[in-house]
Amino acid sequence: MGNDSQQIVQKLWNYCNVLRDDGLSYGDYVEQLTYLLFLKMAHEQTHEPWKKPSPLPKGFDWPSLMSKDGDALEVHYRRLLETLGKSKGTLGIIFRKAQNKIQDPAKLRRLIADLIDREQWTTLDADVKGDAYEGLLEKNAQDTKSGAGQYFTPRALIRAIVDVMRPKPEESICDPACGTGGFLLAAHDYIAAHNKLDKAQKQHLKLDALHGWEIVDNTARLCAMNLLLHGIGGDECPILVDDALRGDPGQRFNLVLTNPPFGRKSSVTVVNEEGEQEKETLTVVRDDFWASTSNKQLNFVQHVRTLLEVSGRAAVVVPDNVLFEGGPGEVVRRKLLHECDVHTLLRLPTGIFYAQGVKANVIFFDKKPGREKPWTEKLWIYDLRTNQHITLKTNPLKREDLDDFVACFKPENRHERRATWSEKKPEGHWRAFSYQELLQRDKVSLDIFWLKDESLEDSANLPAPDVIAAEIAEDLRTALEQFEAIQLDVAQS
Repeated sequence: MGNDSQQIVQKLWNYCNVLRDDGLSYGDYVEQLTYLLFLKMAHEQTHEPWKKPSPLPKGFDWPSLMSKDGDALEVHYRRLLETLGKSKGTLGIIFRKAQNKIQDPAKLRRLIADLIDREQWTTLDADVKGDAYEGLLEKNAQDTKSGAGQYFTPRALIRAIVDVMRPKPEESICDPACGTGGFLLAAHDYIAAHNKLDKAQKQHLKLDALHGWEIVDNTARLCAMNLLLHGIGGDECPILVDDALRGDPGQRFNLVLTNPPFGRKSSVTVVNEEGEQEKETLTVVRDDFWASTSNKQLNFVQHVRTLLEVSGRAAVVVPDNVLFEGGPGEVVRRKLLHECDVHTLLRLPTGIFYAQGVKANVIFFDKKPGREKPWTEKLWIYDLRTNQHITLKTNPLKREDLDDFVACFKPENRHERRATWSEKKPEGHWRAFSYQELLQRDKVSLDIFWLKDESLEDSANLPAPDVIAAEIAEDLRTALEQFEAIQLDVAQS
């Protein structure tokens, strides 16, 4: 992060602390900044050298905010948000259901006139603006009370996934659960950094290459703004606000990179006869799915397969239950191994996600044309979980923690892979399992581990007490979630 970027982040953060005294959360603050930054940048672009017509209706733009003060400002800001929320395109996504959360007109005025109006945002390098905004999103994700962490995938993990997937300039890239846009941005940056792009390729990358779905309005807003600040998208936003699992959108993509939301069940809130709200489990039934289930992650795996073009490539973050669950889970795994080339599984350490209690993996597969013979010949597994003690606060996941995985993956030629595990080297983290070996496992479970857990072997090598405590808490949370899911199933059957 350059000095410019750091100074801006510092300014923006210092002011957030002022507003927190008024009960504004990080999420509320980032949201208000999003609205105001958009208005200011739209205004800047009506001047030289851009001379663009303003996308905003007259009287509901930056000068209209600058011209007011006190209660009149607060009233006008509320009306402006309401009016813009009815728009189409990027404007509509950013302002949909927007509300003013800053109750004190003097503080709102300071934010507008002192903080945002003083910067020329459009002339700032896209990296500076983008870094500043990403910094805000990460801070927001760390604010555990807000629950925003579930929309934020650790950037170190995203970068490693993109490094092994190697997106190309002409490819189309999709994330059906795009959160704040981490995967799409990383793919964009990878293509820009690793290729000398001609004019047509630059245009494709900016306007057509990236596609995302996000079901939550507030998150989609942050994602649209994040892409915009990085110079991606135009009047039409690359993000659709919709439930990706609703149906087959008909579009197909070369690359799908995604971390679907955690939480096992798809559910809908209904009002029962007593007038009380209760959740009903939604079993997703689709013609293009192999199995009908209410397990959201299994549905996302099936949905990703649908979204891929033949020979398209996918990397999907999935919780452990996708690897071992019976019934529909077994059906999906059998079909996936047969119809796709499921070539790599990365077992992730616990403690890397802001959503707590999650044991997750990344599953990599390529979609193939139909044939009798199964497409998966070998599944290579990298265990980055056993004996790893990663915690969000004291030892967060870094990109270099994944260097060995990226090297073992051999993205330049997967046929050259070599196991680091053998009978003589039982401590190796990387080994392959044949299709036959996988089929012989109970329920075709892919939940496979072979490394010895050192903490069980040697009490002298125990990790620090706070790490042990965090791991125990994580296991208890996972167990509790599973009990609640069983309870829900029993209640509904």
